[in-house]
Amino acid sequence: MKSATILVRDLLLLCSVIISLAGTARAADSSSLKAGVFDPARMAPEFSLPASDGSELNLSRFRGKVVVLGFGFTSCPDVCPITLEVLAQARRKLGELGNQVQVVYVTVDPERDDAAQMKKYLAAFDPSFIGGTGTEEQLSAVREEYGIMAQKEVYGESYSFSHSSYTYLIDRDGRLRALMTYGHDAEEFAHDIRILLEE
Repeated sequence: MKSATILVRDLLLLCSVIISLAGTARAADSSSLKAGVFDPARMAPEFSLPASDGSELNLSRFRGKVVVLGFGFTSCPDVCPITLEVLAQARRKLGELGNQVQVVYVTVDPERDDAAQMKKYLAAFDPSFIGGTGTEEQLSAVREEYGIMAQKEVYGESYSFSHSSYTYLIDRDGRLRALMTYGHDAEEFAHDIRILLEE
């Protein structure tokens, strides 16, 4: 469970990301996206990482699909598995439209999360999910582009991470459109993804 300090820091970082990446975030009304909306939308920063399917992971590979981009690690005890299960449920709720959605999950823990580990972990939620890994330098550069905080916390001979727990929604044209904070349910994700798919 996140401490109050981590939650406050995450909230402050979230606010700065919305302002710095996309201008003013406006609240969505009931007929639009439920997530915080990037207005104006801008191109999602591109990256190139080793993918869990053995290929190269970059966003341009998924043009024509809605991409749901998150960050986490396979040893995460709570937030990451909950988020991934919610995304798997949302994809199922979309039915055939779910085939036009790509979940991308980038690790913050390259020491433990190689491509094989990411593939095994993500397949437990949905075999279509693709993970990204790489060197700490590569991953740090991607986190910086997306305003993601990841702080290693050592406990004796083991360690964990405190990290940003929000999720980006990227449209078919590769533009950052919305940001979901942790705690949204599968119905809300499906609602917003459906709107982006039907544009």
